[in-house]
Amino acid sequence: MTSTRTHLRVAAIGDLHVSRHSQGAFQPLFAQITSNADVLVICGDFTDYGLPDEARILARELTAGVKIPVVAVLGNHDYEAGSEHEIRQILGDIGVTVLDGEATEIDGVGFAGVKGFAGGFGRGALGPWGEQPIKAFVQEAVSEAMKLEAALARLRSPRRVALMHYAPIRGTCEGEPPEIFPYLGSSRLEEPINRYRVTAVFHGHAHRGTVEGRTSAGVPVYNVAMPLLARVNPDRPPYLIVELPIDGDLAHPVSQPPAGPLADPVVKTA
Repeated sequence: MTSTRTHLRVAAIGDLHVSRHSQGAFQPLFAQITSNADVLVICGDFTDYGLPDEARILARELTAGVKIPVVAVLGNHDYEAGSEHEIRQILGDIGVTVLDGEATEIDGVGFAGVKGFAGGFGRGALGPWGEQPIKAFVQEAVSEAMKLEAALARLRSPRRVALMHYAPIRGTCEGEPPEIFPYLGSSRLEEPINRYRVTAVFHGHAHRGTVEGRTSAGVPVYNVAMPLLARVNPDRPPYLIVELPIDGDLAHPVSQPPAGPLADPVVKTA
């Protein structure tokens, strides 16, 4: 059935850091998101210590409060206990689409997701030179960028959304101590975003960063780390809503990335 929507309202949040004491804490927030959005994206760090029990608490919170599709990626905290596969399974079992180099489409809007990785930005990006551990570190960032590119290439929708945990640009990390910028993201993630003319990018991880930025090609990037959104808008719920216009006949999606930038999404605070 073809959707009659002109816009898809995407609610975005990251860095929930659910602990064993979070039972009931997120249900009101998720219920409000359900009322205001068509899709919820979660940009990693579901859990505080990467424990399956923490993921089960989040699953109960989502089941009780969310009645819209949920698309997500894992964050570094979700890897802490070595249970990332179980965490993904727990969330998948309740219908959350957890992306790790995959893509999905909702009402004609494509979503591609990866965790991403560190390594720095621009001229400050770490290069694969010297000791083998350095080369392995850089290769992880390259691999995540390649996974993102492969996921974006699978999408045939005119609107593409990229979600990740680590930042793809320096701009949304501004506000963090400069010394830790190399650990907050990697500009290698920016390359496929620009190439495929992504409509909007969501990430988390930089708790003291900046909410909005742009890639070198002008693609809007949103840092939706919950601690950041709670700090910059203390009187509002800590999530961001971005309205993505749905253009054209979605029964005939484009076969190649658009030649030019698409119209900017509309950003609304909750």
